[in-house]
Amino acid sequence: MASILRQLGQSSRRRILSSPRHHVARSWTPVRCQATVASGVADAPAVTATNRAEATLKRFWKTVSIEPRDEALAVTLDKRPLKTPSGNQLVFPKSRVVAATLVASEWENQETLLKQHSLPLTSLASRAIDSFGDETTRAEVRAQLLKYLETDTVCFHSDDPPGVVKLQQEHWDPILKWARETFEVEINTTDALFLVPHSPATIRKFDEVLATFDPWQMAAMERAVYASKSFLIGLALVMRHITVEQASQAAHVEVNSQIERWGEVEDTHDVDFQNIRQQLGSAACLLVTV
Repeated sequence: MASILRQLGQSSRRRILSSPRHHVARSWTPVRCQATVASGVADAPAVTATNRAEATLKRFWKTVSIEPRDEALAVTLDKRPLKTPSGNQLVFPKSRVVAATLVASEWENQETLLKQHSLPLTSLASRAIDSFGDETTRAEVRAQLLKYLETDTVCFHSDDPPGVVKLQQEHWDPILKWARETFEVEINTTDALFLVPHSPATIRKFDEVLATFDPWQMAAMERAVYASKSFLIGLALVMRHITVEQASQAAHVEVNSQIERWGEVEDTHDVDFQNIRQQLGSAACLLVTV
């Protein structure tokens, strides 16, 4: 245990001490998606894919398609519309054909057994459709995301060892510079134990930015912030200032520093990094428009 504590970066320890207990969003498990069984009655109660998938965790569909539905694109399993956990059809604006195609690909690539972790776009699109059309939910999520700004990873800097200082300067300083200049706000940083709170004007400005996001952007922002544990990394990704790889590296600065000093723990550090990349990648893909 002592060795583990020694390996924690200084900024990690400070952030743990100062962080509030954040809200954890409901887990959007992919198998909660539904597919309506064909019926002679329009809008008949759905016999859901959920029941069959949860009972067997086996693939039960033969074909996956993307079909036009009322000026939108619907993903279908055996011609039956895929539905979200709340029973809404999983449809995409035509401008988000890339996201629709990737969701269809997720389901097409399922083999004998249904692998929940391999459906990140499905769960993310469901979150956008089910939750972020509701203003109350949007306001609640904005408030939770802004808590991450109060203890943002990129605001806690270390002055030692040199390796982590270099990584922070390389990956965090450009994000801080971009945010300060783009939104014309003050963003406090520290190399001490606690961060000086950001000004109300700064918090208000970022809340106003989030308020302009559409449901797809809100869902992407929520996932990016939770995956990176940083409001500013998530915002830079959603606003396309940085790439998925840059966001992943920024979110992994302290772990990369530990790897440089003590080496990589196989099947731990590498798996964690790939999971971050998957989560941030799904957020970025949801936002691609044509």
